[in-house]
Amino acid sequence: MNEIFEELRTALYSVWHRRWTALAVAWGVCLLGWLVVAMIPNTYESKARIYVDNEDVLSDQLGIAGDGREEITKVRQTLLSSENLEKVITSTKLGEGISGRSEMNAAIAELSEQVRVESEQDNLFSITAEVGKSGLSDSQNAVLVRNVVQKLLDIFREEHISGSRADVSAAIADLNEQLEERKIELEATEERRLTFETQYPELIGGSETLSSRVQQSRTELRDIDADLAAAQSALAAISSQISSTPRTIFSAADAVGPQASLLQAQSQLAELRGRGLTAEHPDVVATTRQVEILTRQVAAAGPQERTGTQNPAYTSLLGLRADRQAGVEALQARRAAIQSTLASLVASQATEPAVAAEANRISRDYDVLRTNYEKLLEDREKLRTRGDVVDETSQLKFDLVDPPIVPQKPAAPNRPLLLIGVLFAGIAAGAGVAYVLSQLRSSYATPNKLEKSMGLPVIGSISLTVSEAAKALRRKRLKQFAGATAGLFGVLVILLAIEIVSVGTIA
Repeated sequence: MNEIFEELRTALYSVWHRRWTALAVAWGVCLLGWLVVAMIPNTYESKARIYVDNEDVLSDQLGIAGDGREEITKVRQTLLSSENLEKVITSTKLGEGISGRSEMNAAIAELSEQVRVESEQDNLFSITAEVGKSGLSDSQNAVLVRNVVQKLLDIFREEHISGSRADVSAAIADLNEQLEERKIELEATEERRLTFETQYPELIGGSETLSSRVQQSRTELRDIDADLAAAQSALAAISSQISSTPRTIFSAADAVGPQASLLQAQSQLAELRGRGLTAEHPDVVATTRQVEILTRQVAAAGPQERTGTQNPAYTSLLGLRADRQAGVEALQARRAAIQSTLASLVASQATEPAVAAEANRISRDYDVLRTNYEKLLEDREKLRTRGDVVDETSQLKFDLVDPPIVPQKPAAPNRPLLLIGVLFAGIAAGAGVAYVLSQLRSSYATPNKLEKSMGLPVIGSISLTVSEAAKALRRKRLKQFAGATAGLFGVLVILLAIEIVSVGTIA
């Protein structure tokens, strides 16, 4: 540890012994460094923040809303393209003095490193530029960086509006081409379908395939069979009811003797049947037997003069039976027609399977092409509607949260810190030069250093005796050294003051 302190004390003595050399080197390094710092152009930063609202009620109602985030991402990616950066350069003072393409490319590469587009939240992002051009004053550079950010904002708006229009127009043009192709294919398929129908009219019916028509005919035949069975059953019931209903109705005044009794018995029998009693019921059986006995008695008595009125129930039953008969005949005719059609279709499938398969394929192709064509028409109309409302009710709404402003102080370089750093660098350089010079000369600061260097013991040392005149001269030179050192710090203070004043007077 003592050796370390000894070396440190020796180094400090060597530097102090050559302090004027160290001070001269410090002055030279500081003046040169401060000059370099003064020549570094100030760089100013301007920032703008934009909020994007990608919810559009009208577009949602019309069913034409897309993904707004995708459009924002695309605009952000293209905002810093070479073409857009060239627009910024040519429209601002960054383009002054650029004549060749190589110079423009270099300026674009430099500007791309000075501009940033960053996302702060989902719908909030910022555009930041940090620009400084040599040859311009600080106030001009401050205005320049604001103009760069403003131009990027203008390009952002143009990219969205013109980009949306261009996308819609390109999409419509592409859909028109597809529609034209589908139209030609649909017309060719329709012509082939009509030709096939002319040759085989029983195999194609509208857009239905042959298999579906066979299945439909079988279903209709089953339904008609069920309806026909029900109609025939109802007709049989009406016929049975007619057979048990008398054509005329006789009153008691119209008959005498057995005939009157027969009429009364028949009336009782009709009443019992009207109450829903079956033929096996005892009352019905007894009344029926009585009617039979009276009928034989009336027949044995011979014809008698009697009159009666036509039974209205019998007439109504006759009309109802005629209607039921007509319904049965109509169902039978319909059933025969469907059976004929079904037999023809089945025969076509059995005898000409290749033709039936061709019928199915033509119908299927026609349906698919027509569906695709109608879908493309619908998409084109939606895009046209979107193109009509893109200006007034755009899918994306931009709100400028923080507009770009002219900065009041430079963002870089940190000149005060650099000035102070140059001072310390100068002092370090002076001390280093003084120490190196002390090592180059064959003198020793202490007896111990001499002893180590020579390898011989040092018997003693003689102290320097300074006269009063020498002491006065030494004090004078010390004051001069302190003044020169203070002057170095004074220059630093002056430079710092100038920097503060100059920053406060920007713009």
